[in-house]
Amino acid sequence: MCVIITIIMLGFAIQNLMIENWLTGLTQLIIALGFLLLLINNIRKTRCERNGTCYSGCSVTNWIGDLFKKKEK
Repeated sequence: MCVIITIIMLGFAIQNLMIENWLTGLTQLIIALGFLLLLINNIRKTRCERNGTCYSGCSVTNWIGDLFKKKEK
């Protein structure tokens, strides 16, 4: 699903940037890059679990998740 959405949003972003519709094109490009980041994260986690070499902090999105983590009291 991430692959399909990434390809479609990237295509829309390129089309809108070519016709100089900057705001829509950049928004779609950011969405496409976000889904690409999720896709890369899923591939890395799957390989990590398959090989049994999982370490905390080995993925790209861990530091993004840490930004939005609840503060424990």
